[in-house]
Amino acid sequence: MPQHLYPVLALGLVAAGANILGGYVVSYQKVGSRLLLCILVALGAGFLLAATFVVVLPASMALTPRTPWILLAGYLFVQFFQHTVAPHFHFGEETHLERHKRAHVGYVAVLGMALHAFFDGTLIASGFLISSRIGALLFVAVLLHKIPEGSTAASIMRAAGQSPRAARFSAEMIALATFLGIVSLSWTAGIVTYALPFSAGVTLYVAASDLIPEVNKEERVWVSGVVFLGALLYFLTDSLLDSLL
Repeated sequence: MPQHLYPVLALGLVAAGANILGGYVVSYQKVGSRLLLCILVALGAGFLLAATFVVVLPASMALTPRTPWILLAGYLFVQFFQHTVAPHFHFGEETHLERHKRAHVGYVAVLGMALHAFFDGTLIASGFLISSRIGALLFVAVLLHKIPEGSTAASIMRAAGQSPRAARFSAEMIALATFLGIVSLSWTAGIVTYALPFSAGVTLYVAASDLIPEVNKEERVWVSGVVFLGALLYFLTDSLLDSLL
């Protein structure tokens, strides 16, 4: 294995570990900290939106003029699997028991989450194939919503009547999908021209169509302001990386 892949794979393990952490918290606790999850979701949304518009889109346009079409394809890809093939789910702890009362429905929902987790991994790997700075920014962007993502996967399975072990297994599957996304692109670097804008479309969907609506449902108005802190965190991280790299 090429030595330059080791740091990227290590970061992939960190991101996957955050998925597992989120899932284990839900599986071992009857009631999780919804406020903490909301804060992480809001931070992740702001950071992801800033990273997508400020870094990923310009980098994608430099790779191919077909970026708008590929971006749209990535966005619609998630729309299709998340709302056509798989039932709707929420980030954080799933409470709509009536939507997930059958086991196979829960597994289909987790499969949909695994698909976009895979593209979380490809986004990180794509960034590192362009530059260490972009890769590091995208890693932080993805990492911020990994714990809520793992919590969602586990809570869907619990709402479907599955055991705590099944809930943990679902989070582990999300984690594996994230890591496989990194591995697949690390070994097939030639497709980064298309993988980066496609992953950007997936990420834009997650940030704008999944995370932001969940933040806006929160009764605590100040939580919405955390989205702006997430965007600010992006610029602070970018400045820090500029001084280090």
